[in-house]
Amino acid sequence: MAAREYNRKRLFMGRLAYGDDLLNSLTAFVKEKGIRTGRVQMIGAVQKAVVGFYDSETYKYINVEFEKHMEVLNLTGNVSIKDGQPFIHAHVTLGDEKGQSFGGHLMEGTIVFAAEFIVEEFEGEDLIRKPDKTTKLTLWEI
Repeated sequence: MAAREYNRKRLFMGRLAYGDDLLNSLTAFVKEKGIRTGRVQMIGAVQKAVVGFYDSETYKYINVEFEKHMEVLNLTGNVSIKDGQPFIHAHVTLGDEKGQSFGGHLMEGTIVFAAEFIVEEFEGEDLIRKPDKTTKLTLWEI
């Protein structure tokens, strides 16, 4: 196990616009604010969603698309550095009109209906993502 200690620096609360791409808009926000390490949370609803499931045998994401309105029951993620740029890694849990829930890795193509977010910036050493030989994922180098 490896870990680093961080202090809270800034906290932002905001809303994304109807029709925004959820992942791209959150990424643009952290880049605009210069946030390099932090945490992301969000609740709201989407017009359509794309989530990913990482297949540990093929080492590839399989996208699952939902072409319908869904509630965002929870979105939680982090901000770190990948390829020299702020990068958001987030997972999302979605609910449908029958009360069923679905989830996975938040992917581009998830379109906002309504979204209220919290982004918390941490103070400390950057977390840098590097390819992991075992999982083939890009993970924090700690």
